[in-house]
Amino acid sequence: MIVTILAFLLTIGVLIVIHEYGHYRVAVACGVRVLRFSVGFGRVIWRRQPKPGGTEFVICALPFGGYVRMLDEREAPVPSDQKHLAFNRKPLAQRAAIVAAGPIANLLLAVLLYAAANWIGVDEPKSIVARPAAGSLAEAAGIQAGDQIRATSRDGVDWREVRSMTDLRWEVAQALLQKETLELRVAPRAGGPERNVTLPLASLDARELDPQAMRRVGVGEPFSAPTVGAVTRGGPADRAGLKSGDRVVEIDGARIADANDVRARIRTNAGAAGAAPMRWRVERAGSMLELVVTPAVVGDNGQRIGRVEVQMGARPAMTSVRYGLLEGLASGATQTWQMSTLTLKMLGKMLIGEASLKNLSGPVTIADYAGQSVRLGLAYYLGFLAIVSVSLGVLNLLPLPVLDGGHLMYYLFEAVTGRPVSERWLDGLQRGGVAIMLMMMSLALYNDMARLLGLQ
Repeated sequence: MIVTILAFLLTIGVLIVIHEYGHYRVAVACGVRVLRFSVGFGRVIWRRQPKPGGTEFVICALPFGGYVRMLDEREAPVPSDQKHLAFNRKPLAQRAAIVAAGPIANLLLAVLLYAAANWIGVDEPKSIVARPAAGSLAEAAGIQAGDQIRATSRDGVDWREVRSMTDLRWEVAQALLQKETLELRVAPRAGGPERNVTLPLASLDARELDPQAMRRVGVGEPFSAPTVGAVTRGGPADRAGLKSGDRVVEIDGARIADANDVRARIRTNAGAAGAAPMRWRVERAGSMLELVVTPAVVGDNGQRIGRVEVQMGARPAMTSVRYGLLEGLASGATQTWQMSTLTLKMLGKMLIGEASLKNLSGPVTIADYAGQSVRLGLAYYLGFLAIVSVSLGVLNLLPLPVLDGGHLMYYLFEAVTGRPVSERWLDGLQRGGVAIMLMMMSLALYNDMARLLGLQ
Protein backbone atom coordinates (compact mmCIF):
# COMPACT_ATOMS: atom_id res chain seq x y z
CA MET A 1 0.00 0.00 0.00
CA ILE A 2 2.81 2.42 0.89
CA VAL A 3 4.56 1.67 -2.41
CA THR A 4 1.29 2.31 -4.30
CA ILE A 5 0.69 5.64 -2.55
CA LEU A 6 4.27 6.85 -3.06
CA ALA A 7 4.23 5.76 -6.72
CA PHE A 8 0.92 7.57 -7.25
CA LEU A 9 2.17 10.79 -5.63
CA LEU A 10 5.37 10.65 -7.68
CA THR A 11 3.36 10.11 -10.87
CA ILE A 12 0.99 12.99 -10.20
CA GLY A 13 3.80 15.24 -9.01
CA VAL A 14 6.01 14.69 -12.05
CA LEU A 15 3.19 15.16 -14.57
CA ILE A 16 1.85 18.31 -12.89
CA VAL A 17 5.31 19.89 -12.60
CA ILE A 18 6.08 19.21 -16.28
CA HIS A 19 2.68 20.48 -17.41
CA GLU A 20 2.88 23.71 -15.44
CA TYR A 21 6.55 24.17 -16.29
CA GLY A 22 5.54 24.19 -19.96
CA HIS A 23 3.17 27.09 -19.30
CA TYR A 24 5.74 28.83 -17.08
CA ARG A 25 8.71 28.50 -19.44
CA VAL A 26 6.86 29.82 -22.51
CA ALA A 27 5.24 32.63 -20.47
CA VAL A 28 8.65 33.81 -19.31
CA ALA A 29 9.99 33.55 -22.86
CA CYS A 30 7.12 35.74 -24.06
CA GLY A 31 7.85 38.40 -21.45
CA VAL A 32 4.92 37.66 -19.13
CA ARG A 33 5.45 38.13 -15.41
CA VAL A 34 4.61 34.89 -13.56
CA LEU A 35 3.39 35.57 -10.02
CA ARG A 36 3.05 31.99 -8.73
CA PHE A 37 3.96 28.47 -9.83
CA SER A 38 1.83 26.08 -7.76
CA VAL A 39 1.83 22.31 -7.52
CA GLY A 40 -1.50 21.40 -5.93
CA PHE A 41 -4.34 23.47 -4.53
CA GLY A 42 -5.46 24.65 -1.09
CA ARG A 43 -3.25 25.38 1.88
CA VAL A 44 0.40 26.13 1.09
CA ILE A 45 2.74 23.63 2.79
CA TRP A 46 6.00 24.74 1.14
CA ARG A 47 6.99 28.10 -0.35
CA ARG A 48 10.08 29.55 -2.03
CA GLN A 49 10.68 32.86 -3.80
CA PRO A 50 14.26 33.01 -5.15
CA LYS A 51 14.27 36.79 -5.49
CA PRO A 52 11.98 39.62 -4.33
CA GLY A 53 9.32 40.41 -6.89
CA GLY A 54 10.05 37.18 -8.75
CA THR A 55 7.94 34.05 -9.17
CA GLU A 56 6.73 32.39 -5.99
CA PHE A 57 7.04 28.58 -6.11
CA VAL A 58 4.64 26.69 -3.80
CA ILE A 59 3.45 23.18 -3.01
CA CYS A 60 -0.10 22.91 -1.68
CA ALA A 61 -1.93 20.29 0.35
CA LEU A 62 -4.21 18.91 -2.40
CA PRO A 63 -1.97 17.35 -5.09
CA PHE A 64 -4.62 16.87 -7.79
CA GLY A 65 -3.51 19.60 -10.18
CA GLY A 66 -1.60 22.85 -10.24
CA TYR A 67 -1.53 26.27 -11.85
CA VAL A 68 0.66 29.12 -13.07
CA ARG A 69 -0.69 32.53 -12.04
CA MET A 70 0.38 35.32 -14.37
CA LEU A 71 0.03 39.08 -14.23
CA ASP A 72 -3.34 39.77 -15.88
CA GLU A 73 -5.54 42.89 -15.88
CA ARG A 74 -8.66 40.71 -15.94
CA GLU A 75 -7.85 39.31 -12.51
CA ALA A 76 -6.43 42.30 -10.63
CA PRO A 77 -5.32 45.88 -11.27
CA VAL A 78 -1.88 46.12 -12.88
CA PRO A 79 0.45 49.11 -12.30
CA SER A 80 0.93 51.16 -15.45
CA ASP A 81 4.67 50.47 -15.51
CA GLN A 82 3.99 46.69 -15.63
CA LYS A 83 1.17 46.52 -18.16
CA HIS A 84 3.61 45.35 -20.83
CA LEU A 85 4.23 42.28 -18.62
CA ALA A 86 0.54 41.33 -18.39
CA PHE A 87 -0.69 38.16 -20.12
CA ASN A 88 -3.77 39.83 -21.57
CA ARG A 89 -1.62 42.49 -23.30
CA LYS A 90 0.38 39.93 -25.27
CA PRO A 91 -0.32 39.17 -28.96
CA LEU A 92 -2.80 36.38 -29.70
CA ALA A 93 -0.10 34.02 -30.98
CA GLN A 94 1.90 34.36 -27.75
CA ARG A 95 -1.16 33.79 -25.55
CA ALA A 96 -2.04 30.67 -27.54
CA ALA A 97 1.54 29.40 -27.30
CA ILE A 98 1.56 29.85 -23.52
CA VAL A 99 -1.70 27.93 -23.12
CA ALA A 100 -0.71 25.13 -25.51
CA ALA A 101 2.72 24.71 -23.89
CA GLY A 102 1.38 22.68 -20.93
CA PRO A 103 -0.20 19.81 -22.91
CA ILE A 104 2.68 19.87 -25.42
CA ALA A 105 5.15 19.49 -22.53
CA ASN A 106 3.27 16.37 -21.40
CA LEU A 107 3.39 14.88 -24.89
CA LEU A 108 7.11 15.63 -25.26
CA LEU A 109 7.70 14.08 -21.84
CA ALA A 110 5.87 10.96 -23.00
CA VAL A 111 8.22 10.66 -25.99
CA LEU A 112 11.26 10.82 -23.68
CA LEU A 113 9.73 8.39 -21.16
CA TYR A 114 8.86 5.85 -23.83
CA ALA A 115 12.33 6.27 -25.31
CA ALA A 116 13.98 5.75 -21.90
CA ALA A 117 11.92 2.61 -21.34
CA ASN A 118 12.95 1.37 -24.78
CA TRP A 119 16.63 2.07 -24.06
CA ILE A 120 16.53 0.30 -20.68
CA GLY A 121 14.65 -2.64 -22.17
CA VAL A 122 12.39 -5.19 -20.55
CA ASP A 123 12.01 -8.95 -20.47
CA GLU A 124 8.58 -9.77 -21.91
CA PRO A 125 6.80 -12.99 -22.85
CA LYS A 126 7.41 -14.09 -26.41
CA SER A 127 4.46 -13.82 -28.76
CA ILE A 128 3.84 -17.56 -28.42
CA VAL A 129 0.12 -17.88 -27.75
CA ALA A 130 -1.82 -20.07 -25.39
CA ARG A 131 -4.68 -22.25 -26.58
CA PRO A 132 -7.42 -19.89 -27.80
CA ALA A 133 -10.61 -19.76 -25.76
CA ALA A 134 -13.47 -21.87 -27.08
CA GLY A 135 -15.54 -19.93 -29.59
CA SER A 136 -12.89 -17.23 -30.05
CA LEU A 137 -11.85 -15.77 -33.40
CA ALA A 138 -8.37 -17.27 -33.01
CA GLU A 139 -9.81 -20.76 -32.51
CA ALA A 140 -11.98 -20.35 -35.60
CA ALA A 141 -8.88 -19.24 -37.54
CA GLY A 142 -7.05 -22.42 -36.59
CA ILE A 143 -4.48 -20.95 -34.21
CA GLN A 144 -3.21 -23.54 -31.74
CA ALA A 145 -1.35 -23.51 -28.45
CA GLY A 146 2.34 -22.83 -29.00
CA ASP A 147 1.95 -20.99 -32.32
CA GLN A 148 4.10 -17.86 -32.52
CA ILE A 149 2.76 -14.61 -33.99
CA ARG A 150 5.60 -13.06 -35.97
CA ALA A 151 3.90 -10.02 -37.55
CA THR A 152 0.56 -8.24 -37.94
CA SER A 153 -1.09 -6.25 -40.73
CA ARG A 154 -4.36 -4.40 -41.23
CA ASP A 155 -4.22 -4.30 -45.00
CA GLY A 156 -2.20 -7.37 -45.95
CA VAL A 157 0.57 -5.17 -47.37
CA ASP A 158 2.18 -3.22 -44.51
CA TRP A 159 3.38 -5.73 -41.90
CA ARG A 160 4.60 -4.83 -38.40
CA GLU A 161 7.06 -7.07 -36.62
CA VAL A 162 5.78 -8.49 -33.32
CA ARG A 163 8.62 -8.55 -30.81
CA SER A 164 6.66 -9.73 -27.78
CA MET A 165 3.23 -10.47 -26.39
CA THR A 166 2.93 -6.78 -25.43
CA ASP A 167 3.30 -5.79 -29.09
CA LEU A 168 0.65 -8.34 -30.08
CA ARG A 169 -1.85 -7.12 -27.45
CA TRP A 170 -1.31 -3.51 -28.54
CA GLU A 171 -1.99 -4.33 -32.20
CA VAL A 172 -5.11 -6.32 -31.25
CA ALA A 173 -6.39 -3.51 -28.99
CA GLN A 174 -6.00 -0.87 -31.71
CA ALA A 175 -7.65 -2.99 -34.40
CA LEU A 176 -10.43 -3.99 -32.00
CA LEU A 177 -11.21 -0.39 -31.09
CA GLN A 178 -11.17 0.71 -34.74
CA LYS A 179 -13.21 -2.34 -35.81
CA GLU A 180 -10.63 -3.40 -38.35
CA THR A 181 -9.65 -6.81 -39.68
CA LEU A 182 -6.26 -7.94 -38.36
CA GLU A 183 -4.04 -10.34 -40.24
CA LEU A 184 -1.46 -12.42 -38.37
CA ARG A 185 1.66 -14.14 -39.68
CA VAL A 186 1.86 -17.37 -37.70
CA ALA A 187 4.78 -19.76 -37.22
CA PRO A 188 3.33 -23.15 -36.21
CA ARG A 189 4.62 -24.77 -33.03
CA ALA A 190 4.95 -28.09 -34.82
CA GLY A 191 7.21 -26.57 -37.46
CA GLY A 192 6.58 -26.05 -41.12
CA PRO A 193 6.03 -22.92 -43.19
CA GLU A 194 4.54 -19.73 -41.79
CA ARG A 195 0.95 -18.98 -42.70
CA ASN A 196 -1.31 -15.93 -42.62
CA VAL A 197 -4.61 -16.00 -40.74
CA THR A 198 -7.34 -13.36 -40.55
CA LEU A 199 -9.16 -12.15 -37.45
CA PRO A 200 -12.36 -10.22 -38.34
CA LEU A 201 -12.35 -8.08 -35.19
CA ALA A 202 -15.19 -5.86 -36.39
CA SER A 203 -17.55 -8.82 -35.93
CA LEU A 204 -17.05 -8.70 -32.15
CA ASP A 205 -18.49 -5.17 -31.76
CA ALA A 206 -16.50 -4.81 -28.51
CA ARG A 207 -17.39 -1.71 -26.48
CA GLU A 208 -14.70 -2.24 -23.83
CA LEU A 209 -11.02 -3.11 -24.04
CA ASP A 210 -11.36 -5.56 -21.17
CA PRO A 211 -10.23 -9.17 -20.54
CA GLN A 212 -13.57 -10.49 -21.84
CA ALA A 213 -13.02 -8.81 -25.21
CA MET A 214 -9.47 -10.16 -25.43
CA ARG A 215 -10.73 -13.69 -24.62
CA ARG A 216 -13.21 -13.41 -27.48
CA VAL A 217 -10.27 -12.55 -29.76
CA GLY A 218 -8.27 -15.45 -28.34
CA VAL A 219 -4.61 -14.38 -28.70
CA GLY A 220 -3.96 -12.36 -25.54
CA GLU A 221 -2.37 -15.01 -23.31
CA PRO A 222 1.21 -16.30 -23.61
CA PHE A 223 1.85 -20.03 -23.92
CA SER A 224 2.67 -21.70 -20.62
CA ALA A 225 3.37 -25.39 -20.11
CA PRO A 226 0.68 -27.17 -17.96
CA THR A 227 2.95 -27.53 -14.93
CA VAL A 228 1.61 -27.25 -11.39
CA GLY A 229 3.12 -24.44 -9.33
CA ALA A 230 2.32 -23.56 -5.72
CA VAL A 231 -0.52 -25.61 -4.20
CA THR A 232 -2.70 -24.02 -1.50
CA ARG A 233 -2.70 -26.21 1.60
CA GLY A 234 -6.13 -27.68 2.31
CA GLY A 235 -7.53 -26.63 -1.09
CA PRO A 236 -9.14 -28.95 -3.67
CA ALA A 237 -5.83 -29.56 -5.48
CA ASP A 238 -4.01 -30.37 -2.24
CA ARG A 239 -6.76 -32.76 -1.12
CA ALA A 240 -6.58 -34.53 -4.49
CA GLY A 241 -2.84 -35.12 -4.06
CA LEU A 242 -1.46 -32.66 -6.64
CA LYS A 243 2.13 -31.57 -6.03
CA SER A 244 4.20 -28.67 -7.24
CA GLY A 245 6.07 -29.74 -10.37
CA ASP A 246 3.38 -32.13 -11.64
CA ARG A 247 2.77 -31.85 -15.38
CA VAL A 248 -0.87 -32.24 -16.42
CA VAL A 249 -1.15 -34.58 -19.40
CA GLU A 250 -4.90 -35.32 -19.64
CA ILE A 251 -8.15 -34.23 -18.01
CA ASP A 252 -11.18 -36.48 -18.42
CA GLY A 253 -9.44 -38.27 -21.28
CA ALA A 254 -8.72 -35.09 -23.28
CA ARG A 255 -5.11 -34.25 -24.11
CA ILE A 256 -4.00 -30.99 -22.47
CA ALA A 257 -2.40 -28.36 -24.70
CA ASP A 258 -1.16 -25.85 -22.12
CA ALA A 259 -1.85 -24.22 -18.76
CA ASN A 260 -4.58 -22.05 -20.27
CA ASP A 261 -6.40 -25.23 -21.30
CA VAL A 262 -6.28 -26.49 -17.70
CA ARG A 263 -7.57 -23.21 -16.29
CA ALA A 264 -10.43 -23.10 -18.80
CA ARG A 265 -11.55 -26.65 -17.95
CA ILE A 266 -11.46 -25.90 -14.22
CA ARG A 267 -13.30 -22.61 -14.61
CA THR A 268 -16.18 -24.07 -16.64
CA ASN A 269 -16.65 -27.08 -14.34
CA ALA A 270 -19.26 -25.41 -12.10
CA GLY A 271 -22.82 -26.56 -12.61
CA ALA A 272 -25.90 -25.63 -10.62
CA ALA A 273 -25.42 -28.69 -8.41
CA GLY A 274 -21.73 -28.00 -7.87
CA ALA A 275 -18.55 -29.11 -9.60
CA ALA A 276 -18.18 -32.56 -11.07
CA PRO A 277 -15.09 -34.66 -10.18
CA MET A 278 -12.36 -34.41 -12.85
CA ARG A 279 -10.01 -37.26 -13.74
CA TRP A 280 -6.50 -35.87 -14.07
CA ARG A 281 -3.52 -37.73 -15.52
CA VAL A 282 -0.26 -36.14 -14.42
CA GLU A 283 3.43 -36.85 -14.91
CA ARG A 284 5.52 -36.79 -11.74
CA ALA A 285 9.23 -37.60 -11.73
CA GLY A 286 8.88 -39.70 -14.90
CA SER A 287 5.83 -41.65 -13.67
CA MET A 288 2.17 -41.29 -14.66
CA LEU A 289 -0.44 -40.85 -11.92
CA GLU A 290 -4.24 -40.82 -12.02
CA LEU A 291 -5.89 -38.31 -9.64
CA VAL A 292 -9.47 -37.19 -9.07
CA VAL A 293 -9.79 -33.44 -8.56
CA THR A 294 -13.11 -31.85 -7.54
CA PRO A 295 -13.05 -28.05 -7.92
CA ALA A 296 -14.70 -25.72 -5.43
CA VAL A 297 -17.44 -23.49 -6.84
CA VAL A 298 -17.02 -19.75 -6.21
CA GLY A 299 -18.66 -16.56 -7.44
CA ASP A 300 -16.82 -14.28 -9.88
CA ASN A 301 -18.53 -11.13 -11.23
CA GLY A 302 -21.94 -12.77 -10.97
CA GLN A 303 -20.82 -16.10 -12.47
CA ARG A 304 -20.23 -19.47 -10.85
CA ILE A 305 -16.79 -20.84 -11.69
CA GLY A 306 -14.64 -23.74 -10.60
CA ARG A 307 -11.41 -23.27 -8.68
CA VAL A 308 -8.84 -25.76 -7.37
CA GLU A 309 -6.56 -23.27 -5.55
CA VAL A 310 -3.32 -23.96 -7.36
CA GLN A 311 -0.89 -21.86 -9.36
CA MET A 312 -1.04 -23.35 -12.82
CA GLY A 313 1.54 -22.91 -15.53
CA ALA A 314 5.29 -22.70 -16.00
CA ARG A 315 6.95 -19.35 -16.68
CA PRO A 316 6.38 -18.35 -20.33
CA ALA A 317 9.32 -18.16 -22.71
CA MET A 318 10.77 -14.66 -22.44
CA THR A 319 12.57 -12.30 -24.79
CA SER A 320 14.56 -9.14 -24.11
CA VAL A 321 13.09 -6.13 -25.93
CA ARG A 322 15.60 -3.29 -26.13
CA TYR A 323 16.19 -0.49 -28.64
CA GLY A 324 19.21 1.52 -29.74
CA LEU A 325 19.51 5.29 -29.22
CA LEU A 326 17.83 6.59 -32.38
CA GLU A 327 15.53 3.58 -32.76
CA GLY A 328 14.32 3.97 -29.19
CA LEU A 329 13.65 7.69 -29.65
CA ALA A 330 11.78 7.11 -32.91
CA SER A 331 9.76 4.35 -31.29
CA GLY A 332 8.97 6.70 -28.38
CA ALA A 333 7.58 9.28 -30.79
CA THR A 334 5.55 6.60 -32.59
CA GLN A 335 4.19 5.20 -29.32
CA THR A 336 3.18 8.70 -28.16
CA TRP A 337 1.36 9.37 -31.44
CA GLN A 338 -0.39 5.99 -31.39
CA MET A 339 -1.47 6.38 -27.76
CA SER A 340 -2.69 9.93 -28.42
CA THR A 341 -4.83 8.88 -31.39
CA LEU A 342 -6.08 5.82 -29.53
CA THR A 343 -7.12 8.01 -26.57
CA LEU A 344 -8.96 10.45 -28.83
CA LYS A 345 -10.72 7.64 -30.68
CA MET A 346 -11.76 6.01 -27.42
CA LEU A 347 -13.15 9.30 -26.07
CA GLY A 348 -15.00 9.87 -29.34
CA LYS A 349 -16.52 6.39 -29.28
CA MET A 350 -17.60 6.85 -25.65
CA LEU A 351 -19.24 10.14 -26.63
CA ILE A 352 -21.34 8.55 -29.41
CA GLY A 353 -22.06 5.36 -27.48
CA GLU A 354 -19.84 2.98 -29.47
CA ALA A 355 -17.58 2.37 -26.46
CA SER A 356 -18.58 1.80 -22.86
CA LEU A 357 -18.16 4.57 -20.30
CA LYS A 358 -16.59 1.89 -18.10
CA ASN A 359 -13.34 2.56 -20.00
CA LEU A 360 -13.01 5.87 -18.13
CA SER A 361 -10.62 5.53 -15.19
CA GLY A 362 -9.82 7.78 -12.26
CA PRO A 363 -7.19 8.27 -9.53
CA VAL A 364 -7.75 4.91 -7.80
CA THR A 365 -7.02 2.94 -10.97
CA ILE A 366 -4.03 5.17 -11.73
CA ALA A 367 -2.67 4.60 -8.22
CA ASP A 368 -3.15 0.83 -8.54
CA TYR A 369 -1.34 0.66 -11.88
CA ALA A 370 1.41 2.96 -10.59
CA GLY A 371 2.11 0.57 -7.72
CA GLN A 372 2.06 -2.48 -9.99
CA SER A 373 4.43 -0.93 -12.54
CA VAL A 374 6.92 0.14 -9.86
CA ARG A 375 7.09 -3.44 -8.59
CA LEU A 376 7.79 -4.71 -12.12
CA GLY A 377 10.78 -2.42 -12.61
CA LEU A 378 11.94 0.99 -13.80
CA ALA A 379 11.23 0.45 -17.51
CA TYR A 380 7.65 -0.61 -16.77
CA TYR A 381 7.10 2.40 -14.52
CA LEU A 382 8.48 4.78 -17.14
CA GLY A 383 6.13 3.25 -19.71
CA PHE A 384 3.19 3.66 -17.36
CA LEU A 385 4.21 7.26 -16.63
CA ALA A 386 4.32 7.90 -20.40
CA ILE A 387 0.77 6.58 -20.83
CA VAL A 388 -0.58 8.85 -18.10
CA SER A 389 1.37 11.80 -19.50
CA VAL A 390 -0.19 11.23 -22.93
CA SER A 391 -3.64 11.02 -21.35
CA LEU A 392 -3.09 14.29 -19.46
CA GLY A 393 -1.81 16.05 -22.57
CA VAL A 394 -4.68 14.84 -24.76
CA LEU A 395 -7.32 15.55 -22.10
CA ASN A 396 -6.10 19.12 -21.66
CA LEU A 397 -6.32 19.74 -25.41
CA LEU A 398 -10.02 18.84 -25.50
CA PRO A 399 -12.20 21.88 -26.36
CA LEU A 400 -13.77 22.13 -22.89
CA PRO A 401 -13.89 25.66 -21.44
CA VAL A 402 -12.05 24.89 -18.20
CA LEU A 403 -9.21 23.10 -20.00
CA ASP A 404 -6.33 24.45 -22.07
CA GLY A 405 -8.12 23.28 -25.20
CA GLY A 406 -11.10 25.45 -24.30
CA HIS A 407 -8.91 28.53 -24.04
CA LEU A 408 -7.40 27.69 -27.42
CA MET A 409 -10.93 27.61 -28.84
CA TYR A 410 -11.48 31.13 -27.43
CA TYR A 411 -8.34 32.29 -29.21
CA LEU A 412 -9.46 30.62 -32.43
CA PHE A 413 -12.73 32.57 -32.18
CA GLU A 414 -10.75 35.75 -31.60
CA ALA A 415 -8.49 35.05 -34.57
CA VAL A 416 -11.49 34.49 -36.87
CA THR A 417 -13.72 37.34 -35.67
CA GLY A 418 -11.12 39.86 -34.58
CA ARG A 419 -12.67 40.22 -31.11
CA PRO A 420 -12.44 38.17 -27.89
CA VAL A 421 -15.29 36.10 -26.48
CA SER A 422 -17.58 38.31 -24.37
CA GLU A 423 -17.51 38.10 -20.58
CA ARG A 424 -21.12 36.88 -20.56
CA TRP A 425 -20.30 33.97 -22.86
CA LEU A 426 -17.09 33.23 -20.98
CA ASP A 427 -18.97 32.95 -17.69
CA GLY A 428 -21.58 30.60 -19.15
CA LEU A 429 -19.04 28.42 -20.92
CA GLN A 430 -16.90 28.14 -17.81
CA ARG A 431 -19.88 27.01 -15.75
CA GLY A 432 -20.79 24.44 -18.38
CA GLY A 433 -17.22 23.21 -18.57
CA VAL A 434 -17.01 22.80 -14.80
CA ALA A 435 -20.25 20.79 -14.83
CA ILE A 436 -18.93 18.47 -17.57
CA MET A 437 -15.63 17.96 -15.77
CA LEU A 438 -17.40 17.17 -12.50
CA MET A 439 -19.55 14.58 -14.27
CA MET A 440 -16.48 13.00 -15.89
CA MET A 441 -14.60 12.91 -12.59
CA SER A 442 -17.60 11.41 -10.77
CA LEU A 443 -18.00 8.73 -13.44
CA ALA A 444 -14.29 7.91 -13.37
CA LEU A 445 -14.36 7.61 -9.58
CA TYR A 446 -17.48 5.43 -9.74
CA ASN A 447 -15.74 3.12 -12.24
CA ASP A 448 -12.71 2.97 -9.93
CA MET A 449 -14.85 1.95 -6.97
CA ALA A 450 -16.79 -0.60 -9.04
CA ARG A 451 -13.54 -2.23 -10.17
CA LEU A 452 -12.17 -2.18 -6.63
CA LEU A 453 -15.32 -3.87 -5.29
CA GLY A 454 -15.45 -6.37 -8.16
CA LEU A 455 -18.67 -4.97 -9.64
CA GLN A 456 -17.12 -4.56 -13.13
